[in-house]
Amino acid sequence: MPAPRINMRKLKDALRLKFEGQQSHQQIATALGISKGVVTKYAGLAIAARLDWPAIAAMDEASLERRLLPAPRPSDTYAPADYGRIHQELRRKGMTLALLWEEYCAETADLFSADHPVKPWRYSQFCENYRRFAKSLKRSMRQIHRAGEKLFIDFAGPTLELTGGERASIFVSAMGASGHCFAMATPAQTAADWLGATAQALAFYGGVPQLIVPDNPRALVAQANRYEPRLTESALDFARHYDCSMLPARAYHPQDKAKVELSVQLVERWILARLRKQRFASVQEVNEAIAPLLTYLNERAFQKLPGCRASVFAQIDAPALMALPTQPWEWAVFKTVRVHVDSHVEFEGHRYSAPNALVGQVLQLRVTAQAVEMLHRGQRVASHRRCAHKGGFTTVTEHLPERHQAHAQWSPERLLAWGERIGLACAQTVQLMLQRPRHPEHAYRACLGLLSLSKRYGEQRLEAACAMARQVGTTKFSHIRDILVNRRDLVQPSAASDWSSPVHAHVRGAGYYQ
Repeated sequence: MPAPRINMRKLKDALRLKFEGQQSHQQIATALGISKGVVTKYAGLAIAARLDWPAIAAMDEASLERRLLPAPRPSDTYAPADYGRIHQELRRKGMTLALLWEEYCAETADLFSADHPVKPWRYSQFCENYRRFAKSLKRSMRQIHRAGEKLFIDFAGPTLELTGGERASIFVSAMGASGHCFAMATPAQTAADWLGATAQALAFYGGVPQLIVPDNPRALVAQANRYEPRLTESALDFARHYDCSMLPARAYHPQDKAKVELSVQLVERWILARLRKQRFASVQEVNEAIAPLLTYLNERAFQKLPGCRASVFAQIDAPALMALPTQPWEWAVFKTVRVHVDSHVEFEGHRYSAPNALVGQVLQLRVTAQAVEMLHRGQRVASHRRCAHKGGFTTVTEHLPERHQAHAQWSPERLLAWGERIGLACAQTVQLMLQRPRHPEHAYRACLGLLSLSKRYGEQRLEAACAMARQVGTTKFSHIRDILVNRRDLVQPSAASDWSSPVHAHVRGAGYYQ
């Protein structure tokens, strides 16, 4: 084993005692605790470099080392390797150092000549030189996490197999300052699983951090970007609900979320490894088995620090977290739609009404398990209860134009009430009109036609016309209209008419012939 290198500061003291103190080599060696041979060696190097003490005193240690110990010349017998290019090539899929070394040897053979005799490095030394080069490139910045500031989330690589053949994914989160860990199983790694598990983690911690740092999953990131990644609408809605921010880590940079990477490793060692021999039928059973092991993991004492993750979380992170919202989070999907000419939009085959002033405009639907909200420029303009009936309609009358509202408000009950207000004969005529077609809506136009006749000829004449139509056994709108047009003496007694019938008795009682 080679002797350790002597500190240059101690050698500078030795030269000071030699040239300025005029002490012997033995005295200098005894005073500084070095060998007499070392003093003799460096005193000779200083004399050979033509250095005296004033010149030595003016130099720093690095300059003095270069003057006394010139860098050894590299051997010319070995061909240099371009380790920068080798480092780039290793990023390619399937590339190995062995293949690159073979290419390096082939290139060295091409360079060999009588004037320039070179040989390649052996494979072991080639790899050692590359590792030394790669180590010089690696830089790691220690991150300082403030209390309650960041929550890191990710999914573990290993999964648990269920008895039905499915596999349960393991979600893991960790607080930045304390490293307090949370883990749960999910059916998959969809956006709903990511956000639902994160909501469970926030409930577990009892508060909300300022920033949530996920991986860079396609389920949450609509457009990946190193500087300004764009999240999906569902992820943005989640952040708005909890009044926090969500910033994905850079792709292929696990150091951005080192806290959760360590927590994933701990979960794999202390939780998944202990569950490897158990069999589970559902994700719920997996979560029931994880719960006690998670408590053990968080209460396990640190090796070099006082306390545990749970105690540090209670002291540092928990007081700094923001309060949870009073309303629980709901999974929501967003869809861009355009309002049709009938003042409705369509989602999953069902149509929901929108304000008629927005016909032709683009709206954004926010759909939860129970409701469908319509947003126009960020403002909610309508809300409906979600319906799974395909081909159906959910309509709010106020959303329709005024003329459509009047038509939509007519129903069999309302038409009958209108006929009863005019008179008994008119009510009976309306009822017979509604019963004649297969569906009441087929008679709406005829009934509304009667309404228009009352406005033109008056309610008394219409009641008398309906009584006469009942007498002759007709309920058609055209017949009643002809009676009103042609029989101008409807309100006068007629000898040819049988006024003893119950209908005419009602008409006489109503005072139409007075």
